[in-house]
Amino acid sequence: MKVTSPFASRIPTDMKGNLSWRRSAMKRVLKDPDAAEYYLEACRRDPIFFLNGFGWTYDPRLSNPYVPFILYPFQRDGVLSILEAINNHDLLIEKSRDMGASWICIGSCGWCWRFMPGFSGLFVSRVEEYVDKPGNPKAMFWKLDCLLDHMPSWLLPIGYDDSCRSKLHILNPETGGVIDGESTTGNVARGDRRTVILLDEFAAVIDGHRVLSSTRDATNCRLFNSTPAGTNTAFFDMRQTGIARLRLHWSSHPVKARGLYTTDQDGKLKIINPEGYPDGYEPILDGKLRSPWYDKECTRTGSPQEIAQELDIDYLGSGFQYFNPAAINEMIRQHSRPPMLIGDLEYDDTTGDPLRFTEYAAGSLRLWCLLDGKGQPPIEHKYSSGIDVSAGTGASNSCIAGYDRTTNAKIFEYANSHVRPEQFAKQAVAIARFFGNAYMVWESGGPGRQFGSRVMELGYGNIHYRLTKEGISGRMSDMPGIVTTKEIKLQILGEYRAAVEKGELI
Repeated sequence: MKVTSPFASRIPTDMKGNLSWRRSAMKRVLKDPDAAEYYLEACRRDPIFFLNGFGWTYDPRLSNPYVPFILYPFQRDGVLSILEAINNHDLLIEKSRDMGASWICIGSCGWCWRFMPGFSGLFVSRVEEYVDKPGNPKAMFWKLDCLLDHMPSWLLPIGYDDSCRSKLHILNPETGGVIDGESTTGNVARGDRRTVILLDEFAAVIDGHRVLSSTRDATNCRLFNSTPAGTNTAFFDMRQTGIARLRLHWSSHPVKARGLYTTDQDGKLKIINPEGYPDGYEPILDGKLRSPWYDKECTRTGSPQEIAQELDIDYLGSGFQYFNPAAINEMIRQHSRPPMLIGDLEYDDTTGDPLRFTEYAAGSLRLWCLLDGKGQPPIEHKYSSGIDVSAGTGASNSCIAGYDRTTNAKIFEYANSHVRPEQFAKQAVAIARFFGNAYMVWESGGPGRQFGSRVMELGYGNIHYRLTKEGISGRMSDMPGIVTTKEIKLQILGEYRAAVEKGELI
């Protein structure tokens, strides 16, 4: 449905002005009971008027924890987006923590429950106590109760009393609207029919894909509300589908964004919001969007993963990351640059000898060096190349990464998803010879077997050998390539990570 907000601009959004407006509205209804019909109709037609004028929320950090529900601009837009999605399409709500996302979801559903005839909502969380538990402010029904308990009596449905509220259920006797609750255990909503299903903190649900399956046919609208928790979740998978998204990043919050700053392309300070940026403040120039509030929160967190999950809406960072994203970002800031040359290296198809490098914008070979007058790379240094061999069917790239062994800097890169292992071997040998007989290392399993056999046939000798036992005799022999067991992978990745973070590899 198309949702508009024709009356909300009449209500002040500063605390003092808002409370004054509310007092005036209540006095007006006491003097003239017909005024209640005016306010009731305005609430029916304008959900922002309903929440800003008569909604209440709860913040235990305040001396008086019950405060008027005054929507910030980003929350107002969020409510309208949620209401337009209800009974129409799914909506993924990705958020930083403490943005009021659960409150605006429940406030939106509460408005529908109050004014939409036949509304049927379902609140779902990973455990039942987060859905409905008396005295637990984290529970969704507790928030809904808080909203309704502070409503003036004339704004509640006709006939609404304690009998309309039971565990995991609330009824609107005037419209027939209901909201029920379930946890994600069992087949949530299977065989059910709902106007909307709110799935709170969905990234934390263990078997999220089963929940996706059981809820899909039950409603036209699922609200997936969550902070990220890595990429191995149903929440992340839904994000990849092209689903409509509502993003509630901390930088949208006017309080948290005071003094908002970042790093420009030259690594210098760029102040985005001068208001609230303290004189003499020492910024952290790591390329991220930051503010004094954000910097303080980062000092209070336990890990980079917590920062990524709770603040940054960073799916990769919020899961387990083997590489430190801050170190990687710093290396990118210091050293990343486009290649000097892009093209392809022609070679003799029989011998694998290089013929000439031809510049070509869509080429597979990228060089971070210049060629001399004869079209040759600098060969006063020695080079090594690590090689990953794919089947060449287009599903994944066959890759070569070449490094200067004197400077430890990447000097060339090759990637092609449509070259078969045997042909890739010729290309790899040609590139290695082009770079002064570079040392070659590849994984010998899978398509690496065909690749290695062809390299040997081409007579290329500057390659990595491993020691292995041979047959029944148990004698040791040299075999080309490496076998990446779990232990070897961890060793290689550990050394690579340390080299990157120490600046020993560029």
